[in-house]
Amino acid sequence: MVNAIKKVEVDDPSKASNRAQRRFGLIVIGDEILSGRRQDKHMSKLIELLSERGLSLAWAKYVADDPEQITATLKASFATGDVVFSTGGIGATPDDHTRQCAALALGTKTELYPIAQELIAGRIQSMAEGDPIKADLHTPENQHRFKMGEFPIGSEIIPNSYNQIPGFRIREHHFVPGFPVMAAPMMAWCLDTHYKDLFHQENWAEQNFIIPTGIESTLTSLMERIEVNFPGVKVFSLPSLGDSAKGGVYAQRHIELGIKGNANLLESAWLALRVGTQELGYEIHDIS
Repeated sequence: MVNAIKKVEVDDPSKASNRAQRRFGLIVIGDEILSGRRQDKHMSKLIELLSERGLSLAWAKYVADDPEQITATLKASFATGDVVFSTGGIGATPDDHTRQCAALALGTKTELYPIAQELIAGRIQSMAEGDPIKADLHTPENQHRFKMGEFPIGSEIIPNSYNQIPGFRIREHHFVPGFPVMAAPMMAWCLDTHYKDLFHQENWAEQNFIIPTGIESTLTSLMERIEVNFPGVKVFSLPSLGDSAKGGVYAQRHIELGIKGNANLLESAWLALRVGTQELGYEIHDIS
């Protein structure tokens, strides 16, 4: 039996705007990621947050704690018009360069935002636990903490429900801490506050099947033909060496072949992909 296309319905597809076509990107900043001392958890979380809202991640980049590299990366991403999340480098230690680099990439300067200053002061007071020395906002240590509230001119505050130290957004770029426990709710807040009109606007669908002992080179022409004959449909191939733990058809070498795109475009392409695969002599195992 041919599986039904998996659809994500929308209330009124005619309301989809050009904004719905905008791409979402991720920049992860930090030497600790590139050296392997820490494993990146931001990308998988952002993919999850976007998917829950009918959106998807278009690209991701990893950048070192290097001012020139950060500035160049941000300058390029500002020019795209994409919606971008940037994690890391917004603290107040010597290796935190993101705030200044964002300003430099935009040709502006940073300034201390009163709202951020107030939030940081509140955090200082709460952490002092009644100790008047720790609560003194004029100490060099506390004055240095206020640097975390210096953002590029023209920025808006991103609230941080974890410890109240805010992030910032400017030109569709959203800058959050490198700590996933803080970054995740801040990214969700940005999506829900600023991009709700983009949620679930596309009648997106995806379907695939398993080809045991499949060989990609013999399937390439079919994949190319499907995309030419059905504009707007993308064909994907995910080869696997097999996973004995899963058992069955998954235990041996196989290819997961499928299509994705607007559900209104997929029915004929789906049938053509299946027929073409069988004509090449392959068996098809549907994924339930």
